[in-house]
Amino acid sequence: MVSFKFYIRPTKITELEKLHTISVQTFKETFEAKNTEDDMAIYLKHKLSKKQLNAEFSDRNTSFYFAYCDEVLVGYLKLNFKDAQKKVVLKGKAYEIERIYILKAHQGRGFGTQLFNEALEIGRGKGYKLMWLGVWELNHKALKFYKKKGLKAFDSHIFQLGNDSQTDILMQLKF
Repeated sequence: MVSFKFYIRPTKITELEKLHTISVQTFKETFEAKNTEDDMAIYLKHKLSKKQLNAEFSDRNTSFYFAYCDEVLVGYLKLNFKDAQKKVVLKGKAYEIERIYILKAHQGRGFGTQLFNEALEIGRGKGYKLMWLGVWELNHKALKFYKKKGLKAFDSHIFQLGNDSQTDILMQLKF
């Protein structure tokens, strides 16, 4: 059995370039096959630009984390607390996992589960007992993953990808 060292740590503001790179790469790997090039370009330019990521990073109620395997960056996580959340849901008693991505080359090794578990531990540490997230209705792999983790759908909302209005399923987990 091959052993590896997997760990998760908070992202530093000095790592904005690395955050931008993995954000764009994982988003493209996950969504570009089912979306137009134009819609992807618009989204990346406005929602995952360095300027936008820097603004998100500066919000005291937002936290980013990097996931590493043997010193290789394999994924990242973005959590939103209080007013940093994309919308007020569940009467403001929950926190949001806005982004949780593992690079395609490293999927299927349990890293997503470890990153998800870390997101729960961080929320617990802040006194939360409820977490939510939005997942594209056509992202069947992610929907299956979250259902397996015990999340339940409770609503939906529109996610704007460029000029395409898509439906995200809102899911929650009480713990």
